[in-house]
Amino acid sequence: MEYGGGAAQRAAEEQTTGERRTRNRVARSILDHGPSTAADVAKRLGLTQAAVRRHLDALHAENVVEPRDQRVYGHRGRGRPAKVFALTDCGRDAFDQAYDQLAADALHWIAESAGGGESGEAAVSAFARARVAGQAERYRPLVEAAAPEDRAQALARALSADGYAATARSAPGPAGEQLCQHHCPVAHTAEQFPQLCEAEAEVFSRLLGTHVQRLATIAHGDGVCTTFIPQANHASTTVHDPSDLSDSSASTSTSGRKPA
Repeated sequence: MEYGGGAAQRAAEEQTTGERRTRNRVARSILDHGPSTAADVAKRLGLTQAAVRRHLDALHAENVVEPRDQRVYGHRGRGRPAKVFALTDCGRDAFDQAYDQLAADALHWIAESAGGGESGEAAVSAFARARVAGQAERYRPLVEAAAPEDRAQALARALSADGYAATARSAPGPAGEQLCQHHCPVAHTAEQFPQLCEAEAEVFSRLLGTHVQRLATIAHGDGVCTTFIPQANHASTTVHDPSDLSDSSASTSTSGRKPA
């Protein structure tokens, strides 16, 4: 025989579990799509904005998300821009075990073993290039198989399969596309070693057959790693060998900020 108190407790536990499951869906949506408004999340998940705001308030209290002013590109209309919610470092850590300290210690050891200074930085750069070159070898057949105008999308799908939650879309302003990585498993390590981001940008350039420009990175404190790909790459049909990363002619650039 089951007493009423036990049934009530079980019902309360099920409700709590359901709330947590929905809250995790909200956090995952922000991870996959980048900083989002409550309306954005509600539309993606099929929830009411009121419900999403309640979950966002709870996630904010748990230091999983934080509110930010929404960036507005181009002409800004009247009124204050809507608030967007982005994952905090704690929120990102909840989705992966990235052994950041171990990776950072290993790179420090590589730099010191090479003598430190410029020699140490060069050794770390060599490691970063070797790391992403192996990763890019898996991406190259997928990019080569796509039509030139679809290669950014193909690269985004390959990155997503490796946990980067990447998307590609038309860029505002100059003709081109933006490759957005909404998650970075090595973001904390890249804060100390920007060579990781630099090598990744070089690989993107070679895979897509054009120069690319970093606009923002998670390691630098932005909500999303954003890379601008000019439309000119649509005219190129050559996919360069990503293992050839020693060629300094690979044209990559940043927006005047320290790459990270």
